Amino acid sequence: MGTTITNNPPRVEPKALASALEQLAARFGNRLITSQAVREQHGHTTTWIVNQPPDGVVMAQETADIQDVVRICATNRVPVIAFGTGTSLEGQVNAPAGGISIDLRDMNKVLAVHAEDLDCVIQPGVTRKALNEHLRDQGLFFPIDPGADASLGGMASTRASGTNAVRYGTMRDSVLALKVVRGDGEIITTGTRAKKSSAGYDLTHLFVGAEGTLGIISELTIRLRGIPDTIAAGAVSFETVHGACQAVILAIQTGIPVARIELLNAAQVKACNAYSKLTLPETPLLLMEFHGSEVEVGEQSKAFGEIAKDCGGGDFSWTTKPEDRTKLWQARHDAYWSVKALRPGDSIGVVATDVCVPISRLADCVGETEEDLKRLNLLSPIVGHVGDGNFHCSLVCDTNDADEMARGEEFMHRLVERAQAMDGTCTGEHGIGQGKQKYLKAELGPEALDAMRALKKALDPLNIFNPGKIVPEA
Repeated sequence: MGTTITNNPPRVEPKALASALEQLAARFGNRLITSQAVREQHGHTTTWIVNQPPDGVVMAQETADIQDVVRICATNRVPVIAFGTGTSLEGQVNAPAGGISIDLRDMNKVLAVHAEDLDCVIQPGVTRKALNEHLRDQGLFFPIDPGADASLGGMASTRASGTNAVRYGTMRDSVLALKVVRGDGEIITTGTRAKKSSAGYDLTHLFVGAEGTLGIISELTIRLRGIPDTIAAGAVSFETVHGACQAVILAIQTGIPVARIELLNAAQVKACNAYSKLTLPETPLLLMEFHGSEVEVGEQSKAFGEIAKDCGGGDFSWTTKPEDRTKLWQARHDAYWSVKALRPGDSIGVVATDVCVPISRLADCVGETEEDLKRLNLLSPIVGHVGDGNFHCSLVCDTNDADEMARGEEFMHRLVERAQAMDGTCTGEHGIGQGKQKYLKAELGPEALDAMRALKKALDPLNIFNPGKIVPEA
């Protein structure tokens, strides 16, 4: 059982699809795959949204492959959906109208590294871990870390963020330029390697976060950072979630340059202890990381420790050993799987959802969310990139239990309404996709949706790029 999306675009015409598949088979041979299993792997598989597989999958190896797929599909008016690693969480890779999925995993080359300029040029299928492995010997790294080993093209398309965002920003801040295949198969170049520009419309950031609805990214130029001299990870437990959130607010307001600051509520700490074999106190916890020189890291750690103590925190422990840091952060990145392990069973589903609020409202929003979970008798551990007011709920429900599913839907709806009422957003980093379309109008207003529809129509007049995502039909 999955959440069915009701505002689907019309299915592609069978004759048009057959024509497109015939032309694609002639062009790509066995790199066009139409088996049911592979098609389902390229539909949404991560949360409750029902899987809507494409009608075929093309394994792209170069930009010309993307161009030819787009040209063939445009001629036949068949949808095209870009696929990176499939880690998106709101149905972004589903094919509600059918169509062709372009799998970009084989476009995984680092084309150029300009160490002196702190940037590099890559293909969209490069994953963040592979990129950082490639850069390590040059003393550079790419700091955006959403947890999953996502592709950089997918991260740009969903405007991804992650644990380092409080210091290094999001994908919006990290992309300098793109090459994008437009609806006629031609290439748009959106910028240069210059660190700033006033030349024309900001097309780069129009495509960053567009979720493949305006074109398909075929190349990225992204910012890099120097690997810090010293990296220290720390952990401190709190009596209450409110105290932990207040410590975050004070740390940000006093200007402590924390690189990472993550909140785990008591339920999430318990899950991580069981799954990752840790022995953390099962109370609200902050995980932190500090970057800089040895002296700077020591000063930052000391300053935060004093703030934490004033907010009801316990002893502040930290380490500079890479293996200890890796174990701690891997436990955080495995939060989804730790929650899933809390309640095994074929009918048990976990949906990861997120909201983001101004940091001054963070404690209120997290506290009210926990109260809602108690009232509705639901299990949903909370983790958050709380340095920028963003937190995630991993809601666990029995998909065969209609009453529990209804309470789960109510909880998620109230979570979004709460965040929006606090001048926040329905999603800090997961994106809209199919799952959160219904909240855009309340958040931005009908005029903004009309502007988005106008952009979509101008750049994709045939509506072939990932139809049925982000903006609901008028």
